[in-house]
Amino acid sequence: MKKVFSVVAILIILALAGCTQPSIVGVDGYPVELEGVEIREYQGEKLGSIGDFRENSIKGPQYVEIENYELKITGLVEEPRYYTYDAVLEKQHYSKVVRLDCVEGWSVNVLWEGVMLKELINEASPQPEANTVIFHAYDGYTTSFPIEYVMDNDLILAYKMNNVTLPPERGFPFQLVAESKWGYKWIKWITEIELSDDEDYEGFWESRGYSNTGNLNEGFFE
Repeated sequence: MKKVFSVVAILIILALAGCTQPSIVGVDGYPVELEGVEIREYQGEKLGSIGDFRENSIKGPQYVEIENYELKITGLVEEPRYYTYDAVLEKQHYSKVVRLDCVEGWSVNVLWEGVMLKELINEASPQPEANTVIFHAYDGYTTSFPIEYVMDNDLILAYKMNNVTLPPERGFPFQLVAESKWGYKWIKWITEIELSDDEDYEGFWESRGYSNTGNLNEGFFE
C-alpha cells in the first residue's frame, strides 16, 4: 500500500510541476522567472508568440544583471536622468498591439507593454539644438531617429510582450517598439538614450548600407 501511495504522490507532483509558469535559464545557470502567462489573443486580435521571433542579434542574446542596471538619458539635455529598472516600471504603463516586420521576410504581431518614450525624454528636458535620438544597447548595437519621430508618436519602451516579462533573447530589460520601422530599428537591451545634434548619425546596420530612416514603406537599403 505504501508503494502504491508513493507512486501516486510522485505522479501528482509531476502533474503539478507541469502547470507551473515556465522559466528560462540565465547566464549563471539559475532559472529566470517570467511574470504572467503569455496570451495569444487581445481584444479579438490574434497575436504571434515569443517563439515566433528569430535570433539575429549581432552578439547573441544578452544577459543583463538587473541589480546593476541603469537606463541613462544623456547628451543634449538639461537634466540627465539615470533610472533603475524598478524606477522605470513605476511610471505610467501603456500597451498596444504592434507588428514587427523583419528585413529577413518574417513578421510577428505582439501586444507590447511599457512606458511612453517621449515622457521619459521630456523628464530630462531636451535642449533646443537636439535633433536626433541615439539608442545604445548592452551589446554595443546602436540606432537613431529624428527627434520629431520620437516626440510626435506614442512609442513604447517595452518591458513586456504578450503579458510576459521580456526574456533575455527578446531584449530584457527594454526593447523599443519602433512603429512603422523595419525590425533592425527595434533596438533591444537598451542602456542609454542619447540626445544629439548629429542628424547624420549612422547606427550599426545603417553604417553598413541599411536605410537610416528604416521606414516600412521604403526599401531598407540606401
